[in-house]
Amino acid sequence: MEQNSTPKRRTQRRQSNSTAPIINEYGHLQPQALELEEAVLGALMVDSDAIGRLGDVLKPESFYDKRNQLLFEAIQEMDLHDRPIDILTVTEFLKLKGTLEEVGGPVYIAQLTSKVVSSVNIEYHANIIAQKKLARDLIKFTSKTQEQAFDETQDVEELMQQAESELFEISRHNMKRDFTQINPVIKQAYEQIQTASKNTSGISGLSTGFHKMDKLLSGWQNTDLIILAARPAMGKTAFALSLIRNMAVDQGIPVGMFSLEMGSVQLVQRLICNVCQIAGDKIRSGQLERYEWGQLDNKITALQNAPLYIDDTPQLSVFELRSKARRMVREHGVKMIFIDYLQLMTANVGKGNRQEEISTISRALKGLAKELNIPIMALSQLNRNVEGREGLEGKRPQLSDLRESGAIEQDADIVMFVNRPEYFHIYKDGDFDWRGKAEIIVAKHRNGGLDNIPLVFKKEYARFMNMDDEALSAPVPNEIPVTIGSKMNASYEMASSQLPPIPDYLQGNTGMPSDILPSSGNDPLPF
Repeated sequence: MEQNSTPKRRTQRRQSNSTAPIINEYGHLQPQALELEEAVLGALMVDSDAIGRLGDVLKPESFYDKRNQLLFEAIQEMDLHDRPIDILTVTEFLKLKGTLEEVGGPVYIAQLTSKVVSSVNIEYHANIIAQKKLARDLIKFTSKTQEQAFDETQDVEELMQQAESELFEISRHNMKRDFTQINPVIKQAYEQIQTASKNTSGISGLSTGFHKMDKLLSGWQNTDLIILAARPAMGKTAFALSLIRNMAVDQGIPVGMFSLEMGSVQLVQRLICNVCQIAGDKIRSGQLERYEWGQLDNKITALQNAPLYIDDTPQLSVFELRSKARRMVREHGVKMIFIDYLQLMTANVGKGNRQEEISTISRALKGLAKELNIPIMALSQLNRNVEGREGLEGKRPQLSDLRESGAIEQDADIVMFVNRPEYFHIYKDGDFDWRGKAEIIVAKHRNGGLDNIPLVFKKEYARFMNMDDEALSAPVPNEIPVTIGSKMNASYEMASSQLPPIPDYLQGNTGMPSDILPSSGNDPLPF
């Protein structure tokens, strides 16, 4: 009995000392598959044609053993110069390079080939080696991030952006798609042609809501990256909102909007101005006439259930955008994404190299459009070259005016510019009057023609319209019913006793006074 009590007391003492640190007796090894590395290298020297099947799977750094890295690099170089690959030629090539002994000499090379009979499973083995390399990259990334997070001198926000950028690069380098035989692609293309033939409008993509633009572009096409660029005050955000109105409000197409420049409330105020056709300064101040309250009450209901999803995160990174865009498409079925605007995004590719950062962003947006299979429109700034040029042709933007990076022009499927000659005090072009007009210049169209598309621009409403819709602009006040007592007009009902009496023109006795007609001045866009 006494002999049995001793180990029991020892156990109790060990349990009572629970605050002592628990030391793991086993260390962690880096993810590796040395036997498979040797099997792959041996197979490459047994079957010289096998290297062609691994070109997009393995790189020298994919191998864990330094000897194997050098050996695979030598085999790649020999294949590049069409040299035969076997145990003797590889040994001789390494001898000429002076790295034979570093690899392990002829004995190590002979040992590799003696373990392999065929290269049947070489692709399977290569994929495992690539996965081990990816695991090592993630371990290195997390260890570095953890070390920097413990450093109190590091700015946490900057560290988070850097971590997002590095993780994005790791995932981008490991995203691979295999080639596809043409038959299923032909079937898919033929089905699209059949679907388009049933559409009498000739639009195969998403309708823009602008007739001439739809005819030129056949609508917005999936996987396209569209760049909409202009100088400040030209109305590029107003044009984007007009497109959103046409799609989300009028057609019920789910649309996503990433607004890096304006908050969501400010953006919606501009959209209310666009849809309800009430001047922007009145929307902001709330100083609406009696008929305008009725106009607001009647038309704002069209916005309430519109499938429009807004994200106003400032300084949005490419990594965050990808994550949020995927969720928008997955959860809400979003068919097109707008970004306002590209130069406010970040990619964290290194300080002081803004051109490379913009190039990374534009490439990432094009890749995202392909991945989600939807069109993406990104608004962009232009440089000041336009300001120094004279005449109507001189003021028209060119592809070379795109700001900060030529990669934007290369990556985009469509590049469009917003131009308002009236802003530069150019009112006439022959018989065409530019007052109250704008043009959308399609300067690049990868799958079709180019053109300058004239549109009506109501700057007081930040609203673009078709030329034949000009007569359907702001409704006449005496045609707008004032519905006091509705939910959207509750604030108006509370203050109705303080409002002036209804003027004669609202009762149909007289015409609309000239002092409240929409302004036709030439001042810049008011917001």
